[in-house]
Amino acid sequence: MDQQAIVKTFRDKGQVTIKEGNGKTLTLLKSESWQAEMGEDWTFLLFDMFQIRSVCEPFSEVSLDVVEFATKPTIYHSPVNPVLKTAPLRDGNIRFSLIRDSNWNKLLFAISQPVLARIGSGEADFSTDLYFPLLGPNTKEMFLGPEGDIKIITG
Repeated sequence: MDQQAIVKTFRDKGQVTIKEGNGKTLTLLKSESWQAEMGEDWTFLLFDMFQIRSVCEPFSEVSLDVVEFATKPTIYHSPVNPVLKTAPLRDGNIRFSLIRDSNWNKLLFAISQPVLARIGSGEADFSTDLYFPLLGPNTKEMFLGPEGDIKIITG
């Protein structure tokens, strides 16, 4: 994966589409570029625990521990941080995932901001043999509330 070229395209265009190892396309979008007509099936991708506070309401230690010690790829649904003026919401919640896979984490680190991602099909700017971790059979979904509320959605 040519991370340098992907990051340059992302910074220049505000988005980039990558065909990953499963043959699916992954569109990465600057969060400020998202508009309501783009739909709500977007997930914030984070490379570090500290980024959670930029997209969610402040979490309790219990909720942070759930994210920190998760062993499988997980998509979390949580109340949005009111600082975000526009975000893809479902029932007042955003979706986010802390990406731990080293290659994808390095790409997100190089981009250096939370990005929105959507899985789809179609034309890609780049291609890689690497599998995107949220497309695996072990991916879970959970609701995490700021007060430590936890609800398993799938998985």
